[in-house]
Amino acid sequence: MTEAAKPWLILSLALVALIAFGVCAGHDWASPADLVSALAGPDTLRAKLLIDWRLPRVLAAACCGALLGLGGAIFQGVFRNPLAEPYLLGSAGGAALGASVALLVPLGLPQALVLAVLAFLGAWGATVIVMAIARLAGTIDAAGLLLAGVAVAAVLGALRSFLMLALSDDTVNLQVVLSWILGGVQTPSWPVLAGLAAATVASVVATLPLARGLDLLGLGETMAAGFGQDVRRFVDVAVLAGAAVVAIAVAFSGLVAFVGLAAPHVARWLVGPMHRALLPAAALTGAAMVTAADALARAALPPAEIPLGLVTALAGGPFFVVLLARELRR
Repeated sequence: MTEAAKPWLILSLALVALIAFGVCAGHDWASPADLVSALAGPDTLRAKLLIDWRLPRVLAAACCGALLGLGGAIFQGVFRNPLAEPYLLGSAGGAALGASVALLVPLGLPQALVLAVLAFLGAWGATVIVMAIARLAGTIDAAGLLLAGVAVAAVLGALRSFLMLALSDDTVNLQVVLSWILGGVQTPSWPVLAGLAAATVASVVATLPLARGLDLLGLGETMAAGFGQDVRRFVDVAVLAGAAVVAIAVAFSGLVAFVGLAAPHVARWLVGPMHRALLPAAALTGAAMVTAADALARAALPPAEIPLGLVTALAGGPFFVVLLARELRR
């Protein structure tokens, strides 16, 4: 086996092992033998629990993690900052606002569909608004985008709080909204899972052409322009692509913190900084992280379930502190 292939084997085996662990984990733990028996097809209640409920959820968690890891790698490349994360440009606030509308306003449509659609539109639309504000202000650099993102996120957070106060009543439990904001993967039907998996694969394939541009941008805007890259146009395309990737994840999992920050770092340690390898490696790493976190969320305090975003925040907070200390020392 070549040295270049080892990281991919490690990531692939780790993801497969964590998926198996995730299927076995829960209030009622299953053994590996139970999982093998269920995959063999016996029509028992335990097999139905593992195959029809746990497996789709675990695979959905892996897809959402892959999207967050991919989005994080794109944003870190665009901003040339290893501390950048996918929610910088207001996508978290936009998604939370869209979800609040879906959960608090009766729209006469299936709530699961409305929630996914409005969360996606909110997350992606917030990034579009941030970019429009930055362009109107005449700034095209990363600092301008980040400042516009902070302002838009504050406004969206205020709007969400107003909706929660104005529209909640005895029939609408604010805990539902807060539960979504804290993140969590619900068990999807097999057709919905197939759509999410297709979107995940398509996102990885569609963003690979950004790899060369992200590598050039890492040399600085002047050097990138010297190699013939239209920096402003590329930043627009890359940010919108990264926002769309993150918006898909948010639509299915709510706000899961720190995965988009940590996954690209782990992937960079394994495959290096070149984005042709880094983008898919970050996707695999994010998938493994969220799969493990979702298993812990289901199994740590049975029969209750810890919000997924709390698990990733508890693990990711110390990771962020370590990264920040390393960057400050540099």
